[in-house]
Amino acid sequence: MRTREQLGDFLRRRRERLTPAEVGLPDRARRRTPGLRRDEVAELAHMSVVYYERLEQGRGPQPSATVLAGMSEALRLTDDEREHLYLLAGQAPPARATTEAADPELAYVLHEVAATTPGFMSDELGGLIAQNRLNVLLFGELAGANLVRLWFTEPGWRDRLDPPGQQADTSLAYVADLRAAVGRRGGDPAAAALVAELRAASGEFAEMWDRHPVSALHCSAKVVHDARVGRLDLECSVLTSASSRQRLLLMKAAPGTPTADRLAALSTYN
Repeated sequence: MRTREQLGDFLRRRRERLTPAEVGLPDRARRRTPGLRRDEVAELAHMSVVYYERLEQGRGPQPSATVLAGMSEALRLTDDEREHLYLLAGQAPPARATTEAADPELAYVLHEVAATTPGFMSDELGGLIAQNRLNVLLFGELAGANLVRLWFTEPGWRDRLDPPGQQADTSLAYVADLRAAVGRRGGDPAAAALVAELRAASGEFAEMWDRHPVSALHCSAKVVHDARVGRLDLECSVLTSASSRQRLLLMKAAPGTPTADRLAALSTYN
């Protein structure tokens, strides 16, 4: 199917699943088909009936962002459905609403592995949301920190996480991930302010930013030297929530290394 036909099919199916009561309309007349009528959706979306009908029939012009916003509201779309609608229409989806509260599913995993695995949660701009106890013991209390800012403005921080030969790759991974996040968030002031700050503070960041890399965040293996327990060989995993876009980064003991025992010893410290 062509994209225009897919857009029309998506609109029709979402219209048919709604009842007048769900959108605050009276249901006075018997309906021959399920769901709302096209004229009702058009009225709720503040657009002409003819224009809406053409979109549903797969022969309308490319709808504007304003039209898509009106249809999203009229059809009571979820965040995922709204994003799908914009993509079908060839428009960049608007940024999802952000929240400072920790994503409950990621938070559950973070604390379930706290006895054996250092981990933390961040938002898509690198702002720290939560750490488990083992992560605090290993890296210190980081409440309120931004991990991208730390990486590019605190040389001592990156030296704790990566050997010199690996740091350039990690820098590029941070920049590519931030580029993707900024693109999703459109003209979000917080994202723009962070980029401006990092460009001014770090020539390395500015040079990499101007290359325009785009990629989801990935994490390489880490070797951390802790004065209390010694060398820690850690494998890194990143889990991303589809709903909140928050990330959970876990650092597990690499197989075949003494790291698991050393993390167990670290957990006994106050």
